Amino acid sequence: MDIQDLHARREQRRRAIRRRRRTAAVAIVAALAAVATAVALATGGSSTGGGGGGGGGSTSSASADTRTPTRSGHSASSGASTVAARPTGVPGQEPVPILMYHVIAAPPAGAPFPGLYVEPAEFAEQMQALKDAGWHAVTLDEVEEYWRRGMPLGAGKPVVVSFDNGYNSQYTQALPVLRRLGWVGDENLQLSGLPPSEGGLSQTQIRGLLAAGWELDTQGISHAALITLDAEQLHYQVAVARQLLQQRYHVPVNWFCYPSGQYDATVEEAVKAAGFIGSTTVVPGWAHPGDDPYRLHRLRVLGGTSGQQLLEMLADSREDGPAPTAYTA
Repeated sequence: MDIQDLHARREQRRRAIRRRRRTAAVAIVAALAAVATAVALATGGSSTGGGGGGGGGSTSSASADTRTPTRSGHSASSGASTVAARPTGVPGQEPVPILMYHVIAAPPAGAPFPGLYVEPAEFAEQMQALKDAGWHAVTLDEVEEYWRRGMPLGAGKPVVVSFDNGYNSQYTQALPVLRRLGWVGDENLQLSGLPPSEGGLSQTQIRGLLAAGWELDTQGISHAALITLDAEQLHYQVAVARQLLQQRYHVPVNWFCYPSGQYDATVEEAVKAAGFIGSTTVVPGWAHPGDDPYRLHRLRVLGGTSGQQLLEMLADSREDGPAPTAYTA
């Protein structure tokens, strides 16, 4: 590729970015106008009109029953204000990166996938590098509230720190690091089938993660290859997994994580039918508000990644320019 071609491609990319940002700005202006109109009607209307507004509110309340309330002021994730955050009513437009971790330990000899092992010292370095660069951890439920209702995600740059499978080291090694920072994680738990050499989280440990503010989501019962299953088996792996976790831990379990990133249209429909509000994949990239919520991208963090390399990966993987300094809709 010659220099002229390179400049031409860069100019096309810049034009595409400007178009997306203009589209987002128009949407925000329209939404603000709608909010202003609604406020005017509510304050100037009769008591009957107010009753109608209450009816609309009851619909929102019903749809929110399966969602975890947003933590007040994000004090657990950012150490910032403890004043309760309020949604703006204007859907958030910014993408959010979702990091993907597995085992927080050194790989044992002969491990089939040594890259999935991030040593504890590496993990601590990565998290500190994120914090020093202005990032703070949030949950997927909070991201969805930001995208849907404009719930502020706190000062700085939000990132979701997700953990797959439910390895014991996520409690023994990752939790203390995140707790020191005042951060939370997102546990994508499989209910059975972890390698015996690694061990899985106990119910007591899972409750410990929840008590620390972590979000509980799932990869299904046994990390099965979902695209190979019949309808009954698929229902068991997806819907029954959610029901069991809800009954056991009394949390919403709003998000599904496709085991090994494998899914098709049938699997996606099963996830929707089970009541999940979205799913995460292993496709690299940031999660965007305009994406299919059942195909959100993530960034896999491999062993041997330094804190600086993680920051570079975040910067390189964003598709539409640098991250803003705050996500307040």
